[in-house]
Amino acid sequence: MNIALFGKTLAQDYKSTMKDLIKSLYLNNISISVYRPFWNDVSDCFEGKVPLFFNGHSDIDADIILSIGGDGTLLDVLPVVQESGIPVLGINTGRMGFLSSISRSEVSQTIDKIISRQYTVEERSLIELAKPQDVFPDINYSLNEVGIFHKANDNLIVICVYINDLLVNKYWADGLIVATPTGSTAYSLSAGGPIIAPNSKSFVITPVATHNLSVRPLVIPDDSTIRIKVQGRSNDFKLSMDSRSTILGNDTELVIRKAKATLSMIKMDGKDFFGTIREKLLWGTDIRN
Repeated sequence: MNIALFGKTLAQDYKSTMKDLIKSLYLNNISISVYRPFWNDVSDCFEGKVPLFFNGHSDIDADIILSIGGDGTLLDVLPVVQESGIPVLGINTGRMGFLSSISRSEVSQTIDKIISRQYTVEERSLIELAKPQDVFPDINYSLNEVGIFHKANDNLIVICVYINDLLVNKYWADGLIVATPTGSTAYSLSAGGPIIAPNSKSFVITPVATHNLSVRPLVIPDDSTIRIKVQGRSNDFKLSMDSRSTILGNDTELVIRKAKATLSMIKMDGKDFFGTIREKLLWGTDIRN
């Protein structure tokens, strides 16, 4: 088995856990490859051993990718994995950790379960920017959401949304999020959107700081084609796809739909989505329970 380690930075207080993880993998004769930009942060955890390296999608060869970090780190795995089908498991060194749900105290038993294959693989749907296609050079899809926003300190924008060529609304707002079920617990949730179970075949359209109080988030089937046009006093707007962003002119029409590709995510035995949101959102933390 070959396990790839992906990350961006590693805090000093996580080094001992990382050393234990690496030692456990080697003791079980697992080959380790490391994302080259991550090596400077973790090299001392290998205690003289030299793993294999990869730089991105073109040279990764692994059975499993462990994303070491928070949810943002796991989002950055997507351009590396792309359509390879390599399953990803998030080891949480961040804060909330909806996607990177394995805590520090669970790392040792998680490695044991991986070795004994006590896990399942879930296919998470992705959202695609079908038009224009050349906005981001690597991939035109994302795991969490597509976001449309005014630029920093600009006036509000008017976002015209059509679903299957039917006008839904003209949103007067600071922005708009089109989120997948996975992304429903990210920015969309902070903006007042609903939590959607990962296997739901839907998207949610969530306005950000709308200037009409009667406007609410809207859940739609994920086989819908969403067309968006932006108006406003400014000549351009900010487009984001997970952690990537760019500035586009108001003459740009966006077409958004479900991507054909999916992201394979590992779900450990004994873990479930509802348990994760109970834990992360502190549901049930009431003396009456």
